[in-house]
Amino acid sequence: MNNSRTGTGQTAPGANTTQTSARTLFDEATGSDATTAVTGRMRTSTDSITSSRWTEQINQRSFDDLGVALHEVTFCVFDVETTGGNRKLDEVTEIGAVKLRGGECLGTFQTMVNPGIAIPAEITILTGITQAMVVRAPKFDQVLPSFLEFIGDAVLVGHNVSFDMAFLQRCVESTDRPRLPNKVVDTLALARRLIIDEVPNLRLGTLADRLGLDHQPNHRALDDALATGDLLHMLLERAACFGVMGLDDLLALPKIDAHPQASKLKLTDGLPRTRGVYMFHDRDGRVLYVGKATNLRSRVRSYFSGDRRRKVAQLLRETDHLSHLECPGPLEADVTELRLIRQHRPRFNRVGTSRAAPVFVKVTLTERFPRLSIVTKRQDDGYYLGPITSRRQAKAVVEAIHSVTQLRRCTSGPVTRADCGPCATAQLGASACPCTGFTPATVYEQIVSTVVLELKAHPDRILSRLRNRMDALAVEERFEEAADTRDRAAALAAALGRQRVVERLELADRFEVELPGVGGAEISRGRLVRSWTEYGTAPLFGPSTSPVDSGDQARAADDELRCIASWLDANASELRLQDLDGVLSSKLPRLADFDARPSALSGPRRGRP
Repeated sequence: MNNSRTGTGQTAPGANTTQTSARTLFDEATGSDATTAVTGRMRTSTDSITSSRWTEQINQRSFDDLGVALHEVTFCVFDVETTGGNRKLDEVTEIGAVKLRGGECLGTFQTMVNPGIAIPAEITILTGITQAMVVRAPKFDQVLPSFLEFIGDAVLVGHNVSFDMAFLQRCVESTDRPRLPNKVVDTLALARRLIIDEVPNLRLGTLADRLGLDHQPNHRALDDALATGDLLHMLLERAACFGVMGLDDLLALPKIDAHPQASKLKLTDGLPRTRGVYMFHDRDGRVLYVGKATNLRSRVRSYFSGDRRRKVAQLLRETDHLSHLECPGPLEADVTELRLIRQHRPRFNRVGTSRAAPVFVKVTLTERFPRLSIVTKRQDDGYYLGPITSRRQAKAVVEAIHSVTQLRRCTSGPVTRADCGPCATAQLGASACPCTGFTPATVYEQIVSTVVLELKAHPDRILSRLRNRMDALAVEERFEEAADTRDRAAALAAALGRQRVVERLELADRFEVELPGVGGAEISRGRLVRSWTEYGTAPLFGPSTSPVDSGDQARAADDELRCIASWLDANASELRLQDLDGVLSSKLPRLADFDARPSALSGPRRGRP
């Protein structure tokens, strides 16, 4: 038995653990109390970094960015002979394996195994392994430690490898060891993808004969493993025609089985394995779809991996070429994707092209008896709550406010004729409507002032009344009404939280934050102006310059603001404030949290085609 093991090590550079927490700056997004307002202008000097170092980083990617090249991968090709084809009842009689890297043999492993049961005559005829050959051999659990040492962290390879892996994993688990985490490659699946039209069948013996492999299988473990190793090398040469140069591409290749657009895989050859935004173009250069990914190459190639959705098939049929923009971090990728969608309006992007503009809940203060209404534009003629992502959620906000306040719900004016009766909610005493003829304007003004004050500065009061109403309904076992109240309260809390984020980012005017060891960003009124890494200023795709209507501008601003607010919230504990113009925090109390159904709170998701 010839055993050979190889390994590599890597030490990550140390990171600066001294941080200035920014949680107090962005705590409203997560519901924490803010007690100090940050105002004025403060600046921390930093060393200037030229953008040429950023360009150098893009051009000189690390090995991780390039993926694991196939010539650097260690493969362990193995085969087991058994007493039969039942993976649960039969046992192993022989193990053979060969370790390969870069086309060279690093070592071989071969041993007989005592199955502990009789070998059927038909198996002896097929393999030539007799009972006498295994009677003095070790049991599988005795062989396992040395075999696992031989395997190491290599990629396991076999022909119809699931059969061999079933016996190996069963023995591993029976000895109280964890399942093998090694990646697995099946030469049968690769052959089915690459050469099925060239051979009558995909049996290992047939492939070895038709392809002229150096080793011929004979139902003995080591010989079959050597033949499978030859087949692997031949298949890797064929796979190169599909742009398969890394291990991740090889593992994904069998999933592209008979894809009608597989010939277009060559379009992905130039895509890096880095974070960024990708675009599908048609033959006229029009953008069909925009998406983002942490690994551009892997994500785009996944569209060919057995995805049979109608829109994906249509997208691939119309695709003529691809383009991409590399981004240093998730914030740049999110913002770039949003801006590209707004500029090009791709047909295959659902979100960002067809979604309605955000709406607002307005208190019509210019009326004698103000009421709530849902509007699409914000002006200086009342109190506005929002932006809110949809009309359905805006209606839930209106219903939440109506249920715990005396604001009128009808559109009727004060009673002018004796035969005019009050509206239904006024008759029930749920609202102080002027249609009753018994609500003085001064009394109603006080009701409106109280509601506006609570929404602006004391939302905990109105949310507390909603929670009390919800609890009372639950005690009365009116559970459906309690659930509706909960969802409305959650919609109101979400709208108030979103408004706070918008107002805080707008009041900040401009600020710079830094993520130690990663980079930073400059944000102005909720828009990303500039970003940088330790290598210098990162290229940033600017806002769309194409003509847009006011509704589209509102959607774009709202989407980007939410994107930036989410990034600030996710990294708040690590961010350092470098520069600030204006105010970035508030003294408003924390908003209550309601455990609402996802349908009541969730906005539109950024869907795939």
